[in-house]
Amino acid sequence: MVRNRIFAAVLTAGILLSLSALCTAVPVAAQSSNPVVVIETTMGSISVELFRDKAPKSVENFLAYVKDGYYRGTVFHRVIKGFMIQGGGLTASLARKQTKPPIPNEAGNGLKNERGTLAMARTSDINSATSQFFINTVNNTSLNHRGESPDQFGYAVFGKVIDGMDVVDKIEAVATTTKGSYQNVPVTPVAIKAVVLK
Repeated sequence: MVRNRIFAAVLTAGILLSLSALCTAVPVAAQSSNPVVVIETTMGSISVELFRDKAPKSVENFLAYVKDGYYRGTVFHRVIKGFMIQGGGLTASLARKQTKPPIPNEAGNGLKNERGTLAMARTSDINSATSQFFINTVNNTSLNHRGESPDQFGYAVFGKVIDGMDVVDKIEAVATTTKGSYQNVPVTPVAIKAVVLK
């Protein structure tokens, strides 16, 4: 009887020790320290994780505009089905807002222009990005960094939609027109009411 009790105690201790070892062997995923912002639009809210670890200059630039309340009242002024939605620099009357100086292009950070990613908009000058951004609605491999020449440098991804992709899809589906020199402009303005840091 005593021998059976000792055996049972040893067996129980062995099982607990094994379970303890198993638990410590499984790594606990570290919580991301990347900031998250909510883009509040007239068609709903979009939550975006910003990849500060991969695109620090782009993220700090974007957050500086967020802190200033710059995006309030801007619109998604360029919407192309099967491509992307672009905004963050023009008002509903298509007036350009004054921006901060342009930033270096971080397109070579390894991030791809995949569906749901947020990237910096720019002109043909690779280092001309300021306040405007776009959200890819499909995998746009042609926008990825492929080399150092201007036509291959690509567009810097700095975030990804983590909630509200249905809102992005709704914006992508709106009717568009040409207004002055701007093409693919939503007939009914899709305004950004605010961008807030969570």
